[in-house]
Amino acid sequence: MANSRTVLVTGATLGIGKGIASVFAKNGYKVALTARNAEHGAQAEQTLKAVSGNEDVLFVPGDVTSLESMRQVVGTTVETFGSLDVLCANAGMFPSAKLDAMTERQWDEIFDVNVKGMLFSIQAALDALRASVAGRIVITSSITGPVTGFPGWAHYGSTKAAQLGFMRTAAIELARDGITVNAVLPGNIYTEGLQDLGEDYLNSMKASIPMKRLGDVEDIGHAALFFAQETSGYVTAQSLIVDGGQILPETLEAVDA
Repeated sequence: MANSRTVLVTGATLGIGKGIASVFAKNGYKVALTARNAEHGAQAEQTLKAVSGNEDVLFVPGDVTSLESMRQVVGTTVETFGSLDVLCANAGMFPSAKLDAMTERQWDEIFDVNVKGMLFSIQAALDALRASVAGRIVITSSITGPVTGFPGWAHYGSTKAAQLGFMRTAAIELARDGITVNAVLPGNIYTEGLQDLGEDYLNSMKASIPMKRLGDVEDIGHAALFFAQETSGYVTAQSLIVDGGQILPETLEAVDA
């Protein structure tokens, strides 16, 4: 499927980011992947080319916590593919730390990656997105923070709520340029990080979800693709929860009632 549009996905070599990139590649977008790990990046590039049949996939090493690095990533993307039309600001981290043990460094590090990294990615991409016929920004937030809470993730949830606060004002500022800003809020998604936790843990996670399964990374990719399309140009500052109904039950008993 031919497509003249280009997407840049940050944090794209593993997990949800790789799933987002896969959906765009399968739908014919030119896809630039960026992350810090060059080995994972090279593997992701080759894998996505193989599964999508799309040769317009490129890994560009970059660090979202550096504005200069992200400017270089955007520059390489535009030089290679001719434009940048969609930015999926997905890069993030989710370490666990309880309040009584959380350090200042842990707090600062997660805000540097999840919030400042989002900001720098967007700032670096703005000129290219303004030049697009239909510039799109899609932020990967989470149900944790904006909607739910979980012990050990107070700092993580804070960053995810902050992203939505940012989104609403950014959408106003960028509306005059024809750029939309929206967010996808994943629930429990099956990624590489869950594979080593064991079947008992995974089954307990599934039990709390009305659909009785964990989400797939491409479930998030399809939501991002909706926001990215030219036909979604009148949708901005919206957040879409993709969680299999996870946030709906009042109690675990309600799932099976």
